[in-house]
Amino acid sequence: MYEYYPLLVVGAIVGLFSLVLLTAFFAVRDKKQAESVERLMGDREIMGRLLRYAKPYLPRFLLVGAVMLFTISYDVVSPFIIGRIEELVAGEFRMPQIYRAMAVYVSILLVSMVCAYIQAVVLQKTGQRIISVMREDLFVKIESLSHEQLNEIPVGKLVTRVTNDTNAISMMFTNLLVNFVKNIFVIVGVFAAMLVLSYELTLMILCFVPFIVLFTVIFRKFSRRAYRKVKDRTTDINTYLSENLSGIKITQIFNREEAKMQDFREKSNALGRAKQEQILVFGIFRPLVYMLYVSSILCLLYLGGRGYLENRVFMGQAVTSGMLVSFYMYISKFYNPIQNLAEQFNWLQSAFASAEKVFTIMDIEPVIQDAPDAVELSEMRGEIEFRDVWFSYVEDEWVLKGVSFHVMPKETVAFVGSTGSGKTTILSLICRNYEFQKGEILIDGIDIRKIKISSLRRFFGQMLQDVFLFSGTIRSNIALRAEDISDEEIEAACHYVNADHFINKLEKGLDEEVRERGNNFSAGQRQLLSFARTIVHKPAVMILDEATANIDTETELLIQNSLEKMQNIGTMLMVAHRLSTIQHADNIIVLSHGKIVEQGSHQALLEQRGKYYKLYHLQYRREEMAHGNRGER
Repeated sequence: MYEYYPLLVVGAIVGLFSLVLLTAFFAVRDKKQAESVERLMGDREIMGRLLRYAKPYLPRFLLVGAVMLFTISYDVVSPFIIGRIEELVAGEFRMPQIYRAMAVYVSILLVSMVCAYIQAVVLQKTGQRIISVMREDLFVKIESLSHEQLNEIPVGKLVTRVTNDTNAISMMFTNLLVNFVKNIFVIVGVFAAMLVLSYELTLMILCFVPFIVLFTVIFRKFSRRAYRKVKDRTTDINTYLSENLSGIKITQIFNREEAKMQDFREKSNALGRAKQEQILVFGIFRPLVYMLYVSSILCLLYLGGRGYLENRVFMGQAVTSGMLVSFYMYISKFYNPIQNLAEQFNWLQSAFASAEKVFTIMDIEPVIQDAPDAVELSEMRGEIEFRDVWFSYVEDEWVLKGVSFHVMPKETVAFVGSTGSGKTTILSLICRNYEFQKGEILIDGIDIRKIKISSLRRFFGQMLQDVFLFSGTIRSNIALRAEDISDEEIEAACHYVNADHFINKLEKGLDEEVRERGNNFSAGQRQLLSFARTIVHKPAVMILDEATANIDTETELLIQNSLEKMQNIGTMLMVAHRLSTIQHADNIIVLSHGKIVEQGSHQALLEQRGKYYKLYHLQYRREEMAHGNRGER
């Protein structure tokens, strides 16, 4: 009986570790349930959606699968050949037989290496194409979201989805899936080879398989939890950086660097703790699998060694030195795929966590969509009519209350009112940046909800107070990559809106570099560029939202001259901070608390001596006082 004591000790140690892991598993599962941490998508659903992206490349994956069989053959056959060489060396030492065995071994090795190279190249190219398609789909989805939806999602989160998360998914297609299948086939192949060599020794190794399965299941739960934490913390820190790097000038102005640094440190430490938890999970699992590997080697040497020395026969099979060498190698090749499977499952959980977040964005239904019977406009005259329009950003908090007005083609209409009266909201509704709740908005007599969004916006040109310029050149910012716009048209647009005054002074002219957000140009220069960008795309309706706010007097004169020219192009809707810029408008609509209280020409509204009259004279007195103060200086 004493001869089985070593095996009992090994079994006791393995059982003790299993008990500890099971206790931790149930404790963490209960905690997870208490915290109501749930996954929105199951692995099967995620895998199904990912495989739809891989389906067009099925022939390539089949090729990889065929090549993979040759690489597997090395893992399955090589231990048997080495065992055979061991028996030749220990028995009748004949060099020709050893040479033949070595030649077979080297041939299998070379074929395996070539096949591994082909497999890697095909997978990398295929995987990158799949991820490229997925990134494009994700970007198109983001572009389709309404302003309201985009305001609810931090920019940093969207950047993380398009970059970090798709990179994690790329690993699955370029490496994980095929190697996952390969390792499974290696395990099956090695197991079959061991059965052929010795039933007794194979049954001994099978005793450790239930523990391998148990450890893998427990590891799966912990790794999924750890990877989800890492993904969430990475998103948090990217979102924080996106916002605070954009607003770092405000941080410096108010001397809040240390406070912001503390916030960043907290988020960075949270990410660090999540990664430490992930490393800890894997750092515990791999040594445990290695412990099972060492335990099986000890049992092999103990049982096999005794069987060889005592010439025991089990089920008609005698233990030989070559069998022991082959089994020693087979055990290594049996456990290595298991460890690889665990590591690949680790990465697979990362890919699934990333895919879940990517598909969450893709599953967002755009609030504003084309109606089934939406029409495509071939032209737009620019007639606009609001009929009893009601709108609210928050339910039951109305920003517009029964607004009605009519704008004729090529008419210039200005909207005036205090902050929050609904001026900018009206302009946003015309472009369908938001969806109104009640009433009708008509363009050329057609309900805008019956017009395709892309067709509607193609005829609009928007010039906002906060001009956004992209990194590139002046030329690329005006044309916005449109191929049908010639250099002559760009130059004519710049001259038309007086932007050529400063462009001609630049060293590279239209090819002058535009840095991020156009911060190497003044506010007035950026505004003139936005005018040129609008004009060159030939809009039927032009929208100006506080386009002359925060502009110096000299630049305002250029802009005012540009506006007078642009009024001849098409319908113009304006929201003006300075009432002096809208005196020549055909109609001025005065808003208060979401309602139209007055409308008419500049002179007619002054004669009414109502709200517009008060606003105009209040601003006029302020400007007089400002001029007086400058004169005293």
